[in-house]
Amino acid sequence: MRLGIVSDIHCNIAALDRAIAQMGPVDELLCAGDACYQYRFSNEVAQRIRELGGRYVLGNHEEILLSEAGARAQASETVNRELLEWTREQPQVIRCEVGGKRLLMFHATPWAPYRDYLFPHDPQLERLAEEDADFIIYGHTHAPMVRRIGRALVVNPGSAGEARGVERMLTYAVLDTAADAATIEQIVVPASGQPEAAR
Repeated sequence: MRLGIVSDIHCNIAALDRAIAQMGPVDELLCAGDACYQYRFSNEVAQRIRELGGRYVLGNHEEILLSEAGARAQASETVNRELLEWTREQPQVIRCEVGGKRLLMFHATPWAPYRDYLFPHDPQLERLAEEDADFIIYGHTHAPMVRRIGRALVVNPGSAGEARGVERMLTYAVLDTAADAATIEQIVVPASGQPEAAR
């Protein structure tokens, strides 16, 4: 199976659509959370993930948006109620089989505190070797990474919506389950500059 992986879209539909176009045909789209931006919901991003049948886990930005703190944003007349409720129904963790192998997907960490940042240099990454998975997908850090930890191929696709860090790149990943390999790809932007969601 060929899986397209995005995370941390943060309402940036232009960059998400560019990532989807660049990755080409995939058997499934995976989103590792933070499709929204704290107090801003994107009908377009939620609709794109849903119409493509993507698997989607909630991140810390969804947690804020869908909480009491996000009540005002939820009540906005611009928010599609059906898409908001669809988002609310998404899990925080997915454990499933893909291509005959076990996949685990979460946003930040599979253990408490669930908002920790597992950057590529963090020694805590080694704890992922304890998970019963062949592929582990996560986001949150905006730092793309592909690394073997124990038996698992661990993939962080970086951010498809908000460039941060030294590289300042928008990225996604493609995972080939048969080859047991993944690549990080940069989202190519037009000469006019990086596509960004309106603030």
